[in-house]
Amino acid sequence: MSNTGDTRGAVKTPDIEISVVVPVFNEAPNLDPLVAQLLKSLRPMGRSFEIVLVDDGSSDESRSVLKDLHVRVPELRVVLFRRNFGQSAAMTAGFDHARGKIVVSMDGDLQNDPEDIAMLVARIEEGYDLVSGWRKDRKDPFLSRKLPSVIANWIIGKSTGVRLHDYGCSLKAYRREVAKNLLLYGELHRFIPVLAHIYGARIAEVAVNHRPRQRGKSKYGIGRTYRVLLDLILMLFFQKFATRPLQFFGLSGGAMLSVGLLIESYLIIVVKLWQGQNIGGRPLLLLGALLVIAGLVLSGIGLLAELVIRTYYESSGRRIYSVREVLE
Repeated sequence: MSNTGDTRGAVKTPDIEISVVVPVFNEAPNLDPLVAQLLKSLRPMGRSFEIVLVDDGSSDESRSVLKDLHVRVPELRVVLFRRNFGQSAAMTAGFDHARGKIVVSMDGDLQNDPEDIAMLVARIEEGYDLVSGWRKDRKDPFLSRKLPSVIANWIIGKSTGVRLHDYGCSLKAYRREVAKNLLLYGELHRFIPVLAHIYGARIAEVAVNHRPRQRGKSKYGIGRTYRVLLDLILMLFFQKFATRPLQFFGLSGGAMLSVGLLIESYLIIVVKLWQGQNIGGRPLLLLGALLVIAGLVLSGIGLLAELVIRTYYESSGRRIYSVREVLE
């Protein structure tokens, strides 16, 4: 039977106030208690809610557990990936499928406490756009988890100007418009506050409860430090030069080109013509030539990046600004 567009008998879907997004990867033993704890915390709040569990290509029994939970829990929505795409992709999928006015993200390993959701939501309703959890009393090994995290948080805060105690805490609350506009890829989920700050979001941080892992195995370790540093460089570029890459590459290339030309001019005019010395085998000649070539290449990259950025914004319809509200 075709849809004629008559909606007189249609049932309007109620507005959902809170969406809880949880990426899942090989967390089968934790899923039943996770959903039970979420329901125990969310139902007494007296608000409409949904739980969005995103399976990131798990290789254990997570999928079958999720399918069983979906049958038993009416508030549960399940998104199943074809393969493992990473936590950033899973969070993006969760944000895309979330329908709540406030979106809460958390881990599926039971280390985040669902009882803290009410506190995060209350802070959002005070006027903040993003509220980030701070695992003040973190229940993780010191050398492999806590120490690298402290160092990384200090470096990120110092470099970006977004000062938070705990960038790695997945327990966060967002206004819907902020969550929907986060462009996460690679491993940028740990830099969500920086991305939200670029978007113009008002950010707060609150201390939350953190519990030791009881089941399953952690997917994080000290080996991720190098990738965090690479992503930090990307964040710094996003903050200052995302819409004007020519200024970054052009300034760098121009500086190299200028220094290279000065070196070559000195060798030719002063050393060769004035002093009459041979400059053919001098390392300084090679350095000057290298700087000139590198400067020209970087300037060319800047021009190409500028064309790519302009093409992206003009073809996608995206804007380089964000409007909080319009007063009329």
